Amino acid sequence: MTEEYVQAFVHESEEQLTDLNNSLLALESDPDDRDAMDDIFRTAHTLKGNFGAMGYDDASDLAHAIEDLLDELRGGEMPVTPEVMDLVFAGVDRLELAVESIDEDGTVDVETADLEGDIRTVIEEGAAGSDDGDADAADDAADADDADDTGQVDTFDVHVDIGESEMRGVDGMLVLEDIREEFDLVSTTPDADAIEDGEYEDGFDVVVASTTADELREALDSVSPIEDAEITQAGTDEDDADDDADMDAGTDDEPSGDDDGPTATGGDDTGGGTTASSNGSSREISSVRVDVDQLDDLHGLVEQLVTSRIKLRRAVDDGDVGSATDTLGELDKITGNLQNTVMDMRLIPMRKVISKFPRLVRDLAREQEKEIDFQMEGQDIELDRTILTEISDPLMHILRNAVDHGIEPPTEREQAGKEREGSIELRASRERDHVTITVEDDGRGLDVDELRRKALEKDVRSEAELDSMEDSEVYDLVFHPGFSTADEVTDVSGRGVGMDVVHSTVKQLDGSVNVESEHGEGTTVTLRLPVTVAIVKVLFVEVGDEEYGIPIKNIDEVSRVPTVKTINEEPMIEHDSDIYPVVDLANELDVPGQTKNGDGMLLRIRKSERRAALRCDAVNKQEEVVVKPLEGVLSGIPGLSGTAVLGDGNIVPILDVVTL
Repeated sequence: MTEEYVQAFVHESEEQLTDLNNSLLALESDPDDRDAMDDIFRTAHTLKGNFGAMGYDDASDLAHAIEDLLDELRGGEMPVTPEVMDLVFAGVDRLELAVESIDEDGTVDVETADLEGDIRTVIEEGAAGSDDGDADAADDAADADDADDTGQVDTFDVHVDIGESEMRGVDGMLVLEDIREEFDLVSTTPDADAIEDGEYEDGFDVVVASTTADELREALDSVSPIEDAEITQAGTDEDDADDDADMDAGTDDEPSGDDDGPTATGGDDTGGGTTASSNGSSREISSVRVDVDQLDDLHGLVEQLVTSRIKLRRAVDDGDVGSATDTLGELDKITGNLQNTVMDMRLIPMRKVISKFPRLVRDLAREQEKEIDFQMEGQDIELDRTILTEISDPLMHILRNAVDHGIEPPTEREQAGKEREGSIELRASRERDHVTITVEDDGRGLDVDELRRKALEKDVRSEAELDSMEDSEVYDLVFHPGFSTADEVTDVSGRGVGMDVVHSTVKQLDGSVNVESEHGEGTTVTLRLPVTVAIVKVLFVEVGDEEYGIPIKNIDEVSRVPTVKTINEEPMIEHDSDIYPVVDLANELDVPGQTKNGDGMLLRIRKSERRAALRCDAVNKQEEVVVKPLEGVLSGIPGLSGTAVLGDGNIVPILDVVTL
């Protein structure tokens, strides 16, 4: 099996599992939603067939069990309860893990038999419990269908012989349609899609439920494309009985055969890629879909690039400085257009990562016995592939915090005069070259006095700094490494980690994050991100023998070190009646070697970022660079947002002014 087919299967399965999750959520909120039920059953059926067609039998068996359970729900044999939905969701999660395993090494290295057994047990217990109550209904249905004296409906194996035909697909489709109109079509071999595509020899096999063989024979004789039909009653021997048991999961309008092949990847404009299980971390988006017009534009720009390169080489060989200068101007325009085109090709709708969030919120709310209405807007807003991948986990953590620490239990909300059901909204909007993502809840909110007390207790800020900070600045302290107001560690969002990673990730992406809250009313976390990976203008400074970069957008003023005052044993400067603590970069960064003589330079940071002034030895130059985020064990280091490679090949650390 080629890697191409495996990847196509993985991408399609991931999209189907996401759709299945969301349809299941719609069904759980409204058990009478027939459209959701039909979508669920159709998707589960396709997943089962695709797993089987690819040879992943264990996963196909689990999907088959889920399909059978859903069939019980669709037929009204079993009510849609939270407990049953938990089992279905658990099955979907296991299938997601199976797809991840297939994506990694081509095999299903996941246990599925245990969960399949649990689902089968629930189906059997549900069927046993409903036998007596359904007896009268079954008799009424038999009378309505003009059954024989016993009302017995048997299952028959039929080999359909089409004979000579120049339109096998059309003839096969007509046969199946006629059978479906009169009887229950349980199964087909090959699958229905293959028959309707004409992918069979002289005939094909079907399994049909009918009251009598004579009734079935009479109906088949009236179907014109059929040259001959051989009918035998299923279950006449041990093998047939086993087959019949397997085929009981069939439906009126869809075959339950396991031979369904993967359908062509299609649907919305989201890129192919990977999704995580409902409570796990995201994986990198591995591919994107590109419009053919963009490929044509890219090809045209490359042609222009090659032409200009030839012109430049000739100008250099001829010593024609004027012509070389003109050609460099052309190259500048072409490379600019090339950059814009490539950046546009990397854009992916947000739904690629946030479509799994409704399931996340549902599971967390159920675990904590909370009632939450979760809504999302702006799923079609596009972001660069890298930014979208990186922002998935921070958004997930913000939602976890909203459920865990924000939304109160129903009884607590009622005592506070609120509705039992809490509300969380995730909204995304675009303004020019930036996207704003807001997560808002109507929970208990943040206590600004408690935040100040915790910040002082943990030495996050000095008393003088806290006294000079506005409430909006105090709220942002939740992003400081190790800062938390949680009194205990929970499985949802552990104390001391999380929000600092949110902040560092957003800063590495050249974005910003802000918290606003009102105690008792709720909390709003706002992320502002560039649409594409941005080129950042950086000011390079000297500290001892080292060089560091600071994004210019964070700097309000550069000056010689003015008069420094000492307040509560902390160095401070005053500007426009505001007090700014002085942060000595040499001490803060523990720079080796001696700092240079003199008072050096002072960089006053924009108040919107942090009320502080950074002291360095000298200011060197400013350049536009691409900041690469720190990875692995280096990620999340306070005070550092990434690195930049300069034109001379040197690597310079880029400072994060907020977490210094």
